[in-house]
Parts: sequence; C-alpha cells; structure tokens
Amino acid sequence: MRTQAGFTLLELMLVVVIAGILATVAEPIWEQAATRAREAALKQTLFTLREILDQYRADRGKYPPTLAELAREQYLRKIPDDPFTRTATTWQEISDDAQGGIVDVHSGSPLVGLNGTPYNEW
Repeated sequence: MRTQAGFTLLELMLVVVIAGILATVAEPIWEQAATRAREAALKQTLFTLREILDQYRADRGKYPPTLAELAREQYLRKIPDDPFTRTATTWQEISDDAQGGIVDVHSGSPLVGLNGTPYNEW
C-alpha cells in the first residue's frame, strides 16, 4: 500500500494561524522601532541645522533670512527632508527680528513623539 506524502489541511491551517499570531504580535514592535528611528533622524537633523545656522551667523554676523539661503551659500548641499513629513518644505523657520533672520528650526509635523512632546516643539 502506498502512502501519499504531503500535509493535511489541519496542519496547513495550524501553520497559517501561528504565522498570523506572530505577525500580529510583531507589527506594533516594528512600528515603534520605525518611529524611534525617525525620531533619532529628526534629532540629528535638527542638531545639524542649528549648528549650521550658528556657523552662518559666525561667518556673516547675522542669521540667514531663509533655510534656502544655507543651500544657496553652500552651507548645505540641499535642505534635508523632515523624517516625519518626508519633505524639505515643511520645516518651521523660527525668526527673530532682533537677530535678523532664522534663529531656529522645528519639524513641521503635527504628530506627537513617543515622549509625549509634539515634534514641532523639538
């Protein structure tokens, strides 16, 4: 008598159910890890932009009128993208009339970080 090799329907269903459970458990962990990575990228980008603003002021005696000026004067190759909005046009440029230009920059994202602080306040 010959037996047929293969899996039963019950065995296949069990494997699919286990894979579904594992995917359901892993998805929130994956999302949080991706958010942490974007937050780290945002912190680094903000640090770099603020350093470059200070370098521009040290070189020229005043802050730049816009972020585009930093790229035009080759302090940056290009304005970096905001990790959360994924565009370079949403940065909030904080200007000060007394200082004469852009003195700070914040994210343009309305989302709230894992620490409870909105990204546009970082």
